[in-house]
Amino acid sequence: MVLPHTLSEQLIAREEKYNAHNYHPLPVMLERGEGLFVWDVEGKKYFDFLSGYSAINQGHCHPKIIATLTAQAQKLTLTSRAFHSSLLGEYAEYITKFFGYDKVLPMNTGVEAVETALKLARKWGYVNKGIENNEAVVIVCSENFHGRTINVISFSTDESSKNGFGPFTHGYEIVEYNNIGALAEALQNKNVCAFLLEPIQGEAGVVVPDAGYLKTCYEMCKVANVLFIADEIQTGLARTGKMLACDHEEVKPDILILGKALSGGTLPISAVLCSDEIMLQIKPGEHGSTYGGNPLACAVAMTALQVLKDENMCENAENMGAYFRQQLTALQSPFIDIIRGKGLLNAIVIKHENKEAAWNLCMEMMHNGLLAKPTHGDKIRFAPPLLISKGDIDECVEIIEKSLKILE
Repeated sequence: MVLPHTLSEQLIAREEKYNAHNYHPLPVMLERGEGLFVWDVEGKKYFDFLSGYSAINQGHCHPKIIATLTAQAQKLTLTSRAFHSSLLGEYAEYITKFFGYDKVLPMNTGVEAVETALKLARKWGYVNKGIENNEAVVIVCSENFHGRTINVISFSTDESSKNGFGPFTHGYEIVEYNNIGALAEALQNKNVCAFLLEPIQGEAGVVVPDAGYLKTCYEMCKVANVLFIADEIQTGLARTGKMLACDHEEVKPDILILGKALSGGTLPISAVLCSDEIMLQIKPGEHGSTYGGNPLACAVAMTALQVLKDENMCENAENMGAYFRQQLTALQSPFIDIIRGKGLLNAIVIKHENKEAAWNLCMEMMHNGLLAKPTHGDKIRFAPPLLISKGDIDECVEIIEKSLKILE
């Protein structure tokens, strides 16, 4: 047995011994972050090209967000919803006006918000559409990722998420993503209450649908009296060059799901926004969360959203994303099969006979000072904080080009 000798190896060994093995992270032990960068326990500096799966759009430890977090943490952090807090109303007004909705239901994690949206849609279906009790159907997309609760993995097509966790819940129909005809056929079912999708599929490898897909789906749902639910947990909050990915096609979801960067990466905050017609079907006692809408989260979320607006992060994501894809294309690497993305949510598909090529490339990029992670074997996401500059991108593309040589 070889004993770990570096501090990173010692800490990784301790984590492996005492922590669950439900992730397979890169072997890097981080202890500090600022802006685009993170540092490991040995002091090595890295570009962060994952951004906490787009939770850190504003950059690591953004000073305005941290100042709000610190100030509120010394004042009041939690009341539970058994009592009112002075910040909940302020936050609810702020976020509903920010996105143009009547009501918000605050939650914590992304999957909690997804579950909330599904409950809202079912309740609306029974009360407003007249679907017979326990017969509501939600249409979802193949290759989706909405979280890992039993209910949500019930409509996943990723076997690694489902293996050994059944029995599963019913009430879902899976259609092919980016297939208008498949959705049209599924909408013939009078028991359909909602269509849930990611405007861009992140975990699937940043799969961008055809132009007009979202708009057409939205219009079809309207005709069928079906709610259009957008999971913008990863694609929202300036990541794709607009505040919401749906904004690219001027689609306003009936139910909007937000999370991740809603806190700037400081704590779990998620939100579900919709109209009074949908939201007010849920009554006291039918849904809730001890931490949902806590004062700390309310304060932080308002600042996190304001930072995105004040620092023009949508515009920078749009411009820098286009530049990044242009620079990747210019590499003309035989190992990069596909480059795709929108704004600063991008991915490459690796072409190589070695099935571990994407992992090996990520390991080499790590050694060269850039952190990214494979998904679904041959795909690598590139999603840096939204404050990145042209100079930063040039430096990062040089790292990627240098690292690609490991595949030769």
